[in-house]
Amino acid sequence: MVLVFVETPRGLLKKTAFEAVTYAKKTADLLGTSCVALTLGSVSNAGELGRYGASRVLNIPGDALDQLDGQVFSAAISEAVGKLEASVVILSHTSTGKTIAGRLAVRLNAGLISGASALPTVAGSALHIKKGVFSGKAVAEYEIKSAIKVISLMGNAVKPEVSADAVAVEPLSVTLTKSLIRVKATKTQEGVVPLSEAEIVVSAGRGMKDPSNWGIIEDLAATLGATTACSRPVADSDWRPHHEHVGQTGIAIRPNLYIAVGISGAIQHLAGVNSSKVIVVINKDPEAPFFKAADYGVVADLFDVVPRLNDAIKKFKAAN
Repeated sequence: MVLVFVETPRGLLKKTAFEAVTYAKKTADLLGTSCVALTLGSVSNAGELGRYGASRVLNIPGDALDQLDGQVFSAAISEAVGKLEASVVILSHTSTGKTIAGRLAVRLNAGLISGASALPTVAGSALHIKKGVFSGKAVAEYEIKSAIKVISLMGNAVKPEVSADAVAVEPLSVTLTKSLIRVKATKTQEGVVPLSEAEIVVSAGRGMKDPSNWGIIEDLAATLGATTACSRPVADSDWRPHHEHVGQTGIAIRPNLYIAVGISGAIQHLAGVNSSKVIVVINKDPEAPFFKAADYGVVADLFDVVPRLNDAIKKFKAAN
């Protein structure tokens, strides 16, 4: 059986949840077994996970599970794996997933592949799984031979697919360990699609010259329904909040479309965005390194191009 742990921040189902269940369902089909989804704490509409391929949706209740504690979460999930006799455990490669995956693998004496980017292939009792390496410059194939296998899935690696109907949520009882963490306050970003889930990202760098010029970036993002991002120098200068920083030392993203405006494309930035399906670069410097990684490039003044691009997209959307 394939067990997929589904993250539910603030009790809600996000895109990453549907991606993970879709991936787990496809993996279960390859192994000729079933896919079961597991949620922790208070969750709204968990039965919807059945629509993406989970034959059962289980929930471990408990107020202690409404706040992330890697030790408590991994203990609860590992006990569920034992009770259900799962052979494969899948979770999302998010900050929560990264916190849990290693602990879970140790508890289960399981092989772990973190950041998988494709469905596994079956080779007897082993699984072969591909993932990006060397900051996304290459793809490596790994083999897991352990009796229990743990896989974390990169965001936007699979498209959520509806394949069945919603199911009833079943409670699952496990022994919860006492948390050693006390949460005093929680601050979350509201009103925008998180960068890790965004399908379109508009990002800008020091070429913007001043934070007061950011309006054209926000306008373009609003027209495209995109999330805004920035390079590290911009975040370090407090032009933009640090949660928008993408790159090797920030957030690694995999959107369908990444538009880089006024960013030179240093290797540290490319490491966090080069898994994007399509990259568009706007920069007045024809020697900017980013053009080597771009699918489309515009060599021009961003203060001329971005407003014109925004107007053109608005006209296209109005006509269609």
